[in-house]
This record gives sequence, structure tokens and C-alpha cells, in this order.
Amino acid sequence: MDTATLQQLLEPLFPGLMGLELTATSPERVQATLRVRPDLCTAGGILHGGAYMAFADTLGAVGTVLNLGPGQTTTTTDSSTKFIGSARAGTLVRGDCVALHRGRTTQVWQTSVFAEDGRLCAVVTQTQLVMGARPAAAPPADT
Repeated sequence: MDTATLQQLLEPLFPGLMGLELTATSPERVQATLRVRPDLCTAGGILHGGAYMAFADTLGAVGTVLNLGPGQTTTTTDSSTKFIGSARAGTLVRGDCVALHRGRTTQVWQTSVFAEDGRLCAVVTQTQLVMGARPAAAPPADT
């Protein structure tokens, strides 16, 4: 699936509502941007912690989807966020998500979220469970 197709899938969902824009996608790395709108901020005008987490969670999920086989789906089972800096309303944040582990039943992704000026704002590490159909084993040979 290419980046444009993935973006179309996200548009009617929560990530689309947030304004997430995928910029590059591959089975090993996903990159995106998010405009820090006032409705995504705290009363202090900085990006809400939950918005960071939702942004990063989407990138890890997209990366996992790019690695799924036919009939497989994914869900987040664990997520850990370290808040390091902040991003103000009206600016753009950039997410860079890389695969740390791409196994048969789980995948682990780490997203670094950067402010417009390049400062690191958050690091999110998540585990995605891979569920559903797996390729069928070859039938035993007839003897």
C-alpha cells in the first residue's frame, strides 16, 4: 500500500480528524506531520500529551499494517511515552517512527516527535499485536 492510499484510509478516522499527514511510509519507517491546532492543546497552548500519544500510536499502527499478511489485523497492546519538550499552537510537529522488532506475532515501534525547530518533544515506544490469518502450511505430501 502506498502513502497516498494509507492517507485516504486515515482521513475519515480519528487520525484524519486530528490532521495527521503521512509524508513517507515503508515496512521499516513511517513519517508524518501534524499541525498543532488550538483544539489539540492544553489550556497553556501547547500540544496535549494525548495528542502526542495518538499521533505516535497511528504511526506505529501504519508501520505494522505495512507488514501484515492477508487476513491479518493489528492492535496496540502497550505504549510508553516520555515527554521531553513542548510544541506550541500554530506550529508543526514531525513524527519519525522506526521498527525495533517485526516479529510474527508482535511488532515494536518507536516514534520520536520533533517540534518545528527540530527539538525533541516526545519518544513513544509501542507494541502491536498481529492477529488473524497466517499463511497456511503446505499440505503433507501424498505417499
